[in-house]
Amino acid sequence: MAGSGLPIGRRVAQWRTRRGMTQQVFADRLGKSASWVDKVERGVRTLDRFSVIQDVAAVLRVDPLVLLGREATPPVGANDASAGVDGVRAALARYDAALTGPDARPTPPPTELARSVEHAWLTYRHARYPQLLRTLPALIVDAQRAHHGGDATALLVQVYRITASVLVKCGEGGLAWLAADRAVSAADQSLLIATGTIQLGEALRAIGRGRLAMAATIAAAHRIAPAVPQDGPHDELAVCGALLLQAALAAASCGDAPSARELVDQAAEIAEQVGDGVGQHWVVFDPTTVELARVVAAVELGRSAEAVVRHEQVITRESWRRLSAEHRAAHLLDAARAYLLTGDLDGACRALVEADRTAPAEVRTRPAGRTVLGELARGGPVPADVARLATAVGFTGR
Repeated sequence: MAGSGLPIGRRVAQWRTRRGMTQQVFADRLGKSASWVDKVERGVRTLDRFSVIQDVAAVLRVDPLVLLGREATPPVGANDASAGVDGVRAALARYDAALTGPDARPTPPPTELARSVEHAWLTYRHARYPQLLRTLPALIVDAQRAHHGGDATALLVQVYRITASVLVKCGEGGLAWLAADRAVSAADQSLLIATGTIQLGEALRAIGRGRLAMAATIAAAHRIAPAVPQDGPHDELAVCGALLLQAALAAASCGDAPSARELVDQAAEIAEQVGDGVGQHWVVFDPTTVELARVVAAVELGRSAEAVVRHEQVITRESWRRLSAEHRAAHLLDAARAYLLTGDLDGACRALVEADRTAPAEVRTRPAGRTVLGELARGGPVPADVARLATAVGFTGR
């Protein structure tokens, strides 16, 4: 964590480096020049407008108070999540999983390991991130040992995928990239490679590498796409569609509206064939997730009014209520951002409170959730529910 005694420009530089962004990438996401960023980080230009500090904090996915050197009280569960990330980092840094000896953990039987992996996925779907982070280090080691000792490739890939996804949630994009890269590297056939590339796209977007995310996900989608879409197995089509959605969101993050629209439309065609449900590879893809992606793409492209309209339409679907708590709460955070950008503070408050009711960790643990809450808490009078949430998370005033 950046020290509170540092000038704000130094803190910006430290967090930019931690997020794996170059000055140019950071500048592009801010809508500023690389020269502007360089001057801020060297202290030549002063950040003296709070609205600009909020913009910088949003791109860095930290609370604005962190940049000001007045950190908020950590929310319930935040310390647990931080400790959990450290444990995952240590597990990923181990290279002795194939070694055995008197102190080695016994490798669980394949059926037991499969149950543990399924439990990890379900924990993620319920957005219990601190709990998941506590169990992942041992699960990573177990999956690595099982892979070296037999045929457990698919389980190892899934463990790396879960790890990458939860690290993105925690704002650890660089570490998520490592886990996702290992998922792709461990895979031994095209469909497994494709499933790992979904998380690779998420991680690359999280560190501001949208073009790389587009290239990787589109290539993986084309590799598994059937020659005749109607003839493809639904599981493979779902993975292909999920990859196209990742590519669309990456395009939107780069401001490439035509590519984003084309990619989402391609995914929508596949979704009509796939229908609803979770495939055997724990890939959620259906017509509703396509519409949710349209909302996120609109927010990224600055079309907040369109995002709000699409959001209010999609949450009326019966299929919306069947989505996991993690998926619904994450979308509600995106909706809150859209409402904020349109100036509808009441709408943003409603979306944020509903996200907290659905999956508290999305709001209280994720940097993205805390940023939205911080903007609302300092933006003026807020409803009692938001005020109580702000107090619980550690925002005590403007």
